[in-house]
Amino acid sequence: MGPLPALIGLFVASASAAPLLTLATDAGPVNVVLAYHGTLQLELGGRTLWVDPWSKAPLKDATKGTVVLITDIHPDHLDPAALALVKADGARVVAPKAVSDSLGEGQVSDVLNNGQSVELDGLRIEAVPMYNNTRGPKEGKLFHDKGRGNGYVLTWGGKRLYIAGDTACTIDMKALKNIDHALIPMNLPYTMPPDEAAECVKAFQPKKVTPYHYAGSDLGVFQAGLKGVAGVEVVLIDAYPGGLPW
Repeated sequence: MGPLPALIGLFVASASAAPLLTLATDAGPVNVVLAYHGTLQLELGGRTLWVDPWSKAPLKDATKGTVVLITDIHPDHLDPAALALVKADGARVVAPKAVSDSLGEGQVSDVLNNGQSVELDGLRIEAVPMYNNTRGPKEGKLFHDKGRGNGYVLTWGGKRLYIAGDTACTIDMKALKNIDHALIPMNLPYTMPPDEAAECVKAFQPKKVTPYHYAGSDLGVFQAGLKGVAGVEVVLIDAYPGGLPW
């Protein structure tokens, strides 16, 4: 089959809007709202899940989640006040050890290291590495050390959704297989530029890819980097309703 053009769709996001990404699965759809920056709201199997709830997202009337995933300890990912707003009573909180240590004993129900997984009522949650290769606040220090934070691969109804978290283009990302939809960050200096993100996507070739956590990045560069790549559909969404956070 010859090269397929990337399909570009630009939408406006809000937490109260209809779901913006829909992944069809054998167990029903997974609907994903890019609520703001790295904050995601997912609906699947009659359940609400949240990823990295942040107080700058529109969470005032948020549907409570029975599962909350947290990727890292930085305040736009680990925000205790926002977590309290979206977490239902008895909710499962899935996070790496660094997050558990920050929140305190008993706050994280499922502590996952890179490579570990948990299954919650048919939803498999796999923790995968997210880290910087070279970028950091000063020489010899990285913004994200390997092993501290988690990206996540969610498997539901035979389909796989990759939520990358704060990461550069790493060998671990390039080695991913059979991803149906990927959510990829690309803001500097903390993660990677759009051209680097496009190169990583070329390596693992998800069926669809959407930038998130991209404040200030030129998504046109990402789009151009994937133009004509066979089998990869690019879906662009405004993840900053109301403007950038800084």
